[in-house]
Amino acid sequence: MQEFIKDTHLADILSVSNATIQKWIAGGVYKPTKQENGHAYFAAQDIIDIPEIAAMQSGKWEEENQVIPVREFTSVELFAGAGGLALGMEKAGFKHVLLNEIDHQAAQTLRLNRPDWNVLEKDIRQVDFSPLKGEVDFLSGGFPCQAFSYAGKGKGLEDTRGTLFFELARAVKEIQPKVFMCENVKGLLSHDGGKTIEIIKQAIDELGYTLITPRILKAIMYQVPQKRERLIMVAVRNDIAPKVHFSYPAPYSRIMTLHDAFYQGVLYETDVPSSEGQTYPDKKRKVLDLVPQGGDWRNLPFNVQKEYLGGSFLLEGGKTGMARRLSLDEPSLTLTCAPAQKQTERCHPLETRPLTIREYARIQTFPDDWRFSGSMSDQYKQIGNAVPVNLAHAVGRSLIRLFNDIEVVNQEPISAEEVIRTANGMVRKANRQQQFSFWNILPDFSKRIAVL
Repeated sequence: MQEFIKDTHLADILSVSNATIQKWIAGGVYKPTKQENGHAYFAAQDIIDIPEIAAMQSGKWEEENQVIPVREFTSVELFAGAGGLALGMEKAGFKHVLLNEIDHQAAQTLRLNRPDWNVLEKDIRQVDFSPLKGEVDFLSGGFPCQAFSYAGKGKGLEDTRGTLFFELARAVKEIQPKVFMCENVKGLLSHDGGKTIEIIKQAIDELGYTLITPRILKAIMYQVPQKRERLIMVAVRNDIAPKVHFSYPAPYSRIMTLHDAFYQGVLYETDVPSSEGQTYPDKKRKVLDLVPQGGDWRNLPFNVQKEYLGGSFLLEGGKTGMARRLSLDEPSLTLTCAPAQKQTERCHPLETRPLTIREYARIQTFPDDWRFSGSMSDQYKQIGNAVPVNLAHAVGRSLIRLFNDIEVVNQEPISAEEVIRTANGMVRKANRQQQFSFWNILPDFSKRIAVL
């Protein structure tokens, strides 16, 4: 359990500005327990009335971390990229039978790290998924957020033609998995005044699936040292949906920071390994030398501000991504496809340089042995586009729990011999994951034999 919560972390948890937190403090809404280094700290128990804090303090993260599949559940992943989502789902217990990715370097990354994965490097529009009908439990994909150029005319699936969501929907129609999941940017919810998401919902209904209420998940809540948000949509086939319940993952007990990413601790057993990375031109480096940890262009001398920002200087808005230096005591801002873009700068906290490849990968919670194919620019792009592995793992565990429940409600009565085989299989699986305990497997095992 976390004893104290920093003001800036509370702001991130609640998706409000730190200025709002300070107003709440001044107004007596929440009273900090202590002040250190210019920051207010709240005793977690004093703000337990905040639902997000209560969830973090509940301890359910550790409970969910013990979930293991009662059998091998198969998966297809579309738009697989460099494998952030696929790796998280694999860690949760899914077995990938097919991964589709059109980008050559991203597909090479998948092959490089998992030679046994069936990676299909092909335009999804040219893929026939019908041979997999009835053979796959789960389908997932983060379809690129192509803009829907129309409001829709109430034609359901037909209204998605020409978009990559349509191709994902076609794969669902041809495979008929028990469950499928889409992930995307949170802006999809509000795109075109909410009309786009309504088209997608109608298409999912037409496919014969029940959509669980979509939710925006904040990566910082799931052991990821990054302020990244993803929209998660889970849909269960209509013949199964009334019999089961899906719950989104419980949050971790505290917010991870760049210190957690770069140094030995909870996330990694060693400090971040050295690797290649971009460098700044001398002129830019001299400017960023003037910016402290957590600072940005506003910390520069006035004349340097005007010169560095150029035409942006007179524009309204905070422009807080410009000349931005990250802080070791905070999560990273959302990573982009390049570490040194002027509008979305991500300068290293202690050194005046962009983040390296391995630092980028750690912020996305890739393991250190996960290698990336292609040029340096290719690697930054793959990492920046990925779903954080730990976020995917947390969602994957919730999905495995759902599939365990589906297995129970669909199960025919089993023999005593099968009970023994099931128990032995679960023990072997738990031992491989180095987390065996009778009490860990009991909940899933009891569900499995409940039909006797």
